[in-house]
Amino acid sequence: SVTLLGALGGGAWVQLRDGTLTGRYEDGGGAWVMLTGQEEEVFSRYAELLGQHLGRRGGDRMRLWCSWYSAYEDVTEGLMHETLDQLGDLPFDVVQVDDGWERAIGDWEPNEKFSSGMADMARRIEDTGRRPGLWLAPFIARTDSQLARKRPELFLRDESGDPVVAGINWGGPYWALDVTREETLAFVTDTMTRYREAGYRFFKLDFIYAAAFPGRQANPMPRATAYREACRRIRSAVGDDTYLLACGAPLIESIGVFDGIRIGPDVGAVWADGSYAAAQPALTTAMHRLWLRPAIDPDPDVVYFRQTELSEGTMTRLRLVAQIAGFLGTSDLPRDLGPTERRALQTFLTAEPPIRQVGRHQWLIDQELLDLSPVLTADGTEPGWQVAS
Repeated sequence: SVTLLGALGGGAWVQLRDGTLTGRYEDGGGAWVMLTGQEEEVFSRYAELLGQHLGRRGGDRMRLWCSWYSAYEDVTEGLMHETLDQLGDLPFDVVQVDDGWERAIGDWEPNEKFSSGMADMARRIEDTGRRPGLWLAPFIARTDSQLARKRPELFLRDESGDPVVAGINWGGPYWALDVTREETLAFVTDTMTRYREAGYRFFKLDFIYAAAFPGRQANPMPRATAYREACRRIRSAVGDDTYLLACGAPLIESIGVFDGIRIGPDVGAVWADGSYAAAQPALTTAMHRLWLRPAIDPDPDVVYFRQTELSEGTMTRLRLVAQIAGFLGTSDLPRDLGPTERRALQTFLTAEPPIRQVGRHQWLIDQELLDLSPVLTADGTEPGWQVAS
């Protein structure tokens, strides 16, 4: 058996010292739970308690097509039109435009590749019977964005008064917004409201850890509180009927505000090459966070049906992890799928097999054993997967 000491709120951490578990909250107070029993039962119960304490959203199976893993930043209006025409009767709930539609990170207006505007794109998606989805990173901005030049007061500062760098991507650094400032929250909620009114009812919000970044806040508060309150403002702006997917997000602090949360890095169509986006790190991280399902929809990221460098065994296991999570996503362009791949995708989207966890890394899926332990023992080489039995 195992013993779990778990926080029921954000801004907490646990230490094990001299055989004693100690829990602390950033603000000094908060609820805890101590559970003892079999590992799978303990984590399942902890997730249930998190959902009860913080609120459970989502809960239905999600079937998502997004543009990222086929087009990346080269997504265009024309490619989206072609994709919508070719999806046919594939039963996706959401079609989501990912990064590449905006003028710049922080400048949330469509660029020249989307000359008809994002409201037109939302209408086209909705006309296919699917929910329109859009990617944004609301709590960051590139240093060369118009926002950075024209609204410097919105950014979090360090002790020297310089903007806080929250990371490096898109060829350069990006800054964190100061979400304790009312003017910043107004900018963020105005952006979200505008795209909700344009027809989007699914938002993938990325890099949102930046709302909890350390710095000299305009209105000092615990970082977990700053993050959660900023996310609540977004929820209020878009309404309860909008699905919010958190990416690059703290886990517990997101429960009750978001419907779903990414539970690992980008998948990537390779096994492991030392990069962030690869199947091995994605599988490793996702399988250790599937226990969150009773509290929030876990998104293990997309699966592939088109031909890739991955073996069929790995692609099958990525699909089975998605079935366990109940979050079924792909980015494959219909034009890249032959008849066999398209039929496999159709089956993936419609199947609802019975699933039961039987070990830390083992699940019974429709009475077949899925054992993901080879993911942990592989030495950088893709496993020679055994047939499930």
